[in-house]
Amino acid sequence: MSAMQTLKTVFYAVLCAALLASPAHAEKADRDKPVNLEADTVTLDDVRKISVYQGNVILSQGTLMLRADHVQVTQTESGLDKISATGRPVAFRQKVDGRDEFIEGYASRIEYDSVNGQLELIGQAQLRRGSDELRGAQISYNANTEFYKVIGQPGAKTPSGRVRAVIRPKPRAEQPAAQP
Repeated sequence: MSAMQTLKTVFYAVLCAALLASPAHAEKADRDKPVNLEADTVTLDDVRKISVYQGNVILSQGTLMLRADHVQVTQTESGLDKISATGRPVAFRQKVDGRDEFIEGYASRIEYDSVNGQLELIGQAQLRRGSDELRGAQISYNANTEFYKVIGQPGAKTPSGRVRAVIRPKPRAEQPAAQP
């Protein structure tokens, strides 16, 4: 598989992460844009089907932006298998389709298993959409079942070890005055 095909598979894993925050979809126009990748070093192992991008890794496609210290992509004969990104933290941001709103995610590590459709944000995980926010030690999402799970830090001696969600009220449309 070529380096460009590998970059495209990385994008689709990150796109799945962006879809986490709500049923709203990531910017559809991004799918037709070119994938751009920058890193200090890239190693490609065609025998083992592993690509490793290291050092200030920046992946972008349209409104999608991913920043990490290290990204590893593993492939099988049928295509993408797993993606692992680590950083201080790994961060991604993408526009929500049809809205002037962004989805942002942060974690020490992001793991994506394409076979099972499983996405994991591990270590000080956060998802933010607009003013709503979700935090925990780990955020899991299964794209096949659309099931989310947020785990706190077990055994933490402070309240910060618990899962935290902030859901802000949405502005209400003005109602017409009642007629006498």
